Amino acid sequence: MNRHPQIYEGKAKILYATDDPDILLAYFKDDATAFNAQKRGTIVGKGEINCQIAAHLFRSIEAQGIATHYIDCPAANEMRVKSVQIIPIEVVVRNIAAGSLCQQTGIALGTILPQPLVEFFYKNDALGDPLLTRDRLLLMELATPAQLDILHAKAIQVNHILQNFFKQCGITLVDFKIEFGVDRQQQILLADEISPDSCRLWLTGEPDASLRVLDKDRFRRDLGNIEDAYQQVLARVLGVRE
Repeated sequence: MNRHPQIYEGKAKILYATDDPDILLAYFKDDATAFNAQKRGTIVGKGEINCQIAAHLFRSIEAQGIATHYIDCPAANEMRVKSVQIIPIEVVVRNIAAGSLCQQTGIALGTILPQPLVEFFYKNDALGDPLLTRDRLLLMELATPAQLDILHAKAIQVNHILQNFFKQCGITLVDFKIEFGVDRQQQILLADEISPDSCRLWLTGEPDASLRVLDKDRFRRDLGNIEDAYQQVLARVLGVRE
């Protein structure tokens, strides 16, 4: 499939049009950012690793009945995806307290939550991707009430699937961020990516709070061995049969 000029570039991916208006080509970059792009760097091989992890997870999620934008991977760091209009809401699901939840509430890091916590953030870099209430989301017309119900329900389903998947990998799913888009048929599809960039992943059973980290927190917190952590996640994910 021929690649056309790029139509969008984000922090982690570049999207290209193709000769099919309903299909886009996503190129996964090695660029790394944190704290709303205030910290920048490069994680060698990250593009290929995240692309392969995301592809494997999308296939596993689709096998459980959740529709995604994933089509296939023509190259190690390229993914063909269905063209969707992204809903400008980042959906975060938390199983264990970490990151901003601890900073904003005082809940201790590592606290297991009694049930998954679903949060909605406005996807807007200029405003710092703020956490919004349901009423604010509706006031801003970022989604309809029915769409918010669907996003919440799908997020819980995806969380259940991913928790079970990562458990087989010997990895604990702390939290993750996902995005959704609407296709031409007005179907809501899971989009963007699922990878160590968008998930907090801890090595199950590792007591050391630094050594257990297998995700982008190694970059955020200058923990080192970032590439090794990403490679370990890839190896463990690919080791689980789809």
